[in-house]
Amino acid sequence: MSVYAIGDVQGCYDDLMALLDHIHFNEQTDQLWFAGDMVNRGPKNLQTVRFIKSLGENAVSVLGNHDLHLLAMAYGYRTPKKRDTFQDILEAEDADELLEWIRHRPILHHDKNLGYTLIHAGLAPQWDLPMALSCAEELEKTLRGPHYTDFFEEMYGDEPAVWSDSLSGNERLRFIVNCLTRMRFCDENGLLDMEENGPPGSQPSRLIPWFTVPDRASRDMKIICGHWSRLSYYNADGVYALDTGCVWGRGLTALKIDSIPKRITIPCAGNQKPKNSAT
Repeated sequence: MSVYAIGDVQGCYDDLMALLDHIHFNEQTDQLWFAGDMVNRGPKNLQTVRFIKSLGENAVSVLGNHDLHLLAMAYGYRTPKKRDTFQDILEAEDADELLEWIRHRPILHHDKNLGYTLIHAGLAPQWDLPMALSCAEELEKTLRGPHYTDFFEEMYGDEPAVWSDSLSGNERLRFIVNCLTRMRFCDENGLLDMEENGPPGSQPSRLIPWFTVPDRASRDMKIICGHWSRLSYYNADGVYALDTGCVWGRGLTALKIDSIPKRITIPCAGNQKPKNSAT
């Protein structure tokens, strides 16, 4: 059995199929880990979600900001954006089933045997593995619980911007969402910045990439993430970042993680014109 982690697909189903052909993926024996953002901006969101869902236990996909945006829009708490492309899911005959399945995806996945933790964006510098698991579980219980629509009404916003154990209710959950699905930069104390999205070096001097915060509690972890296409592939600081900008016409990346990590990237045709901000 081989295990491959894959960066943001964002509805680029044809590119995903090309990557799986390239790595000779076996649906019966291999496992795929998706680093969030299964959907949006690409042309074939419905086919992408149906395929990942069809893999059953042979696929793990954590939720990304675009996946949560789809859910919030489907439940009436967000309006479409100009670049949104997941109308095919919303109009599908199995839309309710697919949305229910997406809502029950994990926000974080940790494999004790392989020693890797899969997230979409980042971790607060105060979080070690037990704390990250606990915070993810809080959010997952809310998303899967009977009052999930109440949370979508309160999910959006940039505050609170720094972690505190005393956070509670929707403020606590909003911070967890922002860390795990939106963050790129913060300051040395973990104050999140949700505006800057360029590559490292383009940000104001007070900000640093979340994974370079000195003495962050997760430094002993092996973390796989996506989200930051302008960072592209990154392998340092215990972090493997896999969003290589498939939807923007750069590449789709898989990382073989069941043995010595091996990167595989294929070129992509692109379904959106490159722009000055990352997805």
